[in-house]
Amino acid sequence: MTHPAPRPVPAPTSAPAPAGARTGAPTGAAPGDVPPARRSTPGAAGSPRRSAYERFGPPQAGRATALHAGAWWLWALGLATAASRTTNPLVLGLIVGVAGFVVAARRTDAPWARSYGAFLKLGLVVIGLRLLFSMLLGSPIPGTHTLFVLPEVPLPAWAQGIRFGGRVTAEQLVFAFYDGAKLAALLVCVGAANALANPARLLKSLPAALYEAGVAVVVAMTFAPNMVADVARLRTARRLRGRPTGGVRAVLQIGLPVLEGALERSVAVAASMDARGYGRTAQVPPAVRHTTTVLTLGGLLGMCAGTYGLLAAQGAAYGLPVLGIGAALALAGLRLGGRRSVRTRYRPDRWGARAWLVAGSGAAVAGLLIHAGSVDPAGLHPGVVPLVAPSLPLWPAAAVLIGLLPAFVAPVPPKEASQ
Repeated sequence: MTHPAPRPVPAPTSAPAPAGARTGAPTGAAPGDVPPARRSTPGAAGSPRRSAYERFGPPQAGRATALHAGAWWLWALGLATAASRTTNPLVLGLIVGVAGFVVAARRTDAPWARSYGAFLKLGLVVIGLRLLFSMLLGSPIPGTHTLFVLPEVPLPAWAQGIRFGGRVTAEQLVFAFYDGAKLAALLVCVGAANALANPARLLKSLPAALYEAGVAVVVAMTFAPNMVADVARLRTARRLRGRPTGGVRAVLQIGLPVLEGALERSVAVAASMDARGYGRTAQVPPAVRHTTTVLTLGGLLGMCAGTYGLLAAQGAAYGLPVLGIGAALALAGLRLGGRRSVRTRYRPDRWGARAWLVAGSGAAVAGLLIHAGSVDPAGLHPGVVPLVAPSLPLWPAAAVLIGLLPAFVAPVPPKEASQ
């Protein structure tokens, strides 16, 4: 059986292409004298060019990129150490300004992060109380510029050296202001650490041997921020109801709900700690327990002796080696003591390069201010007899500005409230 041959299919006739239509030219070619379009790299379309700060700057804070809580505390303790080495109000004000700038740039919206303002107000109260006590109880600082004279109360003979009232001089008030400003700066630095470091993450970073003591310390540290948050919440509720928020009566009416909330929170914390097995320890051999005790006590005694040697003029030669040996023994004791803890860590915080930069900036400020105290003591401790105006020492002030580094290298907190 034969099949007919297939008929040839005629070639299609091409119609004239409209103007601007794509022809059979290779990809990328354009008709006529129009130059071919430039190819863009993948992902470049629609993405704006980022600056160098955006490419190498701090990342967005998250669970994986959050800064170690211990770095914030080391930074704050460095600023506090620097504040303890001077009574110059200009340098102290600069330290408070540096701490406030970093807190404003890197704190979150969590309740414990709102305590910086309360510590700042507490510092002002401390300065006022120091001035009041200086006026009422007198001061050992002699002075010639009498401002006013208070009625003096006669005291019995056994209270010699103490007076109540009397002459108030400008020198004693300036000395009291310098002393109160130093203590206020220390409180502000502690408040900055409370506002920046997450207490729960700080507890996770403690050694296993200090877990139980760390829980007590963290609960104590979170008392003030939670109390501030409760007071602010209750004052807002009273203001919305049209009730006064100032005065003794309002304070008494706010105090009872605050104490009630603290009691409820303590019961909830106790229940959660019991559910998580708080206080339960593992069985370790007696030899390990005795060795841990000896290493810990010996290390603490060595650290005390080394610190005394560094502070004393005659023990500067042996102070640093004894301090190092004591710290090594204490760390070994904590390492062995951690065997009794049966807890585990879930996704512990990492100590990265940014944590080193934050902690190192605080240590640099402390070290440079300690060195400045031996090089230029008059600049860091202005005199009050005779009464002179304080001046700002340039290179110690520049050293304090190193404390601004965390505002540029620490991870940026999210805009929404963090829990």
